[in-house]
Formats: sequence, C-alpha cells, structure tokens
Amino acid sequence: MDLIFVILGKVIYYYSWALIIYILMSWFPNARESSIGQFLAKICEPYLEPFRRIIPSIGMMDISPIVAFLVLNLATMGLSNVRDWLL
Repeated sequence: MDLIFVILGKVIYYYSWALIIYILMSWFPNARESSIGQFLAKICEPYLEPFRRIIPSIGMMDISPIVAFLVLNLATMGLSNVRDWLL
C-alpha cells in the first residue's frame, strides 16, 4: 500500500516539473513548437484548460498555472494525510 502512495507522490512531483518547464517555454520564441514542447503540451494542456476557463487572465498574465500548482500541492498534502491515516 505504501508503494502506491510513493508512486503517486513521484508522479505528482514529476508532473509539477513538467508544468514548470512547459510554462517557462512560453517565454522563448518557437519553444512550444519543438518536439519537447508539443509533448509537454499534450500532457499539460488537459490539466491547465479547466483552470483557464474558470480563472480569467489579468492583462497579459495568465495566473491559472499558479492555481494549478496550488491544487497539485493540496493533492500532495492530501495524499500524505491519507497515507498517514491508513498506515
């Protein structure tokens, strides 16, 4: 049972880094059109899209990734609490 929680924690950790890299790629011209950018778009956009629909942009700044990170952190904390409660 502990192995499942460890694996889920690692998946969330690596997904967070994928989001960071994907968001930073928007600062560089044509970076999202590369093969890595397209791969990251396939795995990150489905998660970011609901946040973008709910949270409007502030001028030119999209703050939905910040909320997406907060949700991932809450999921990590919740996962840790459930693991502590079960074990």
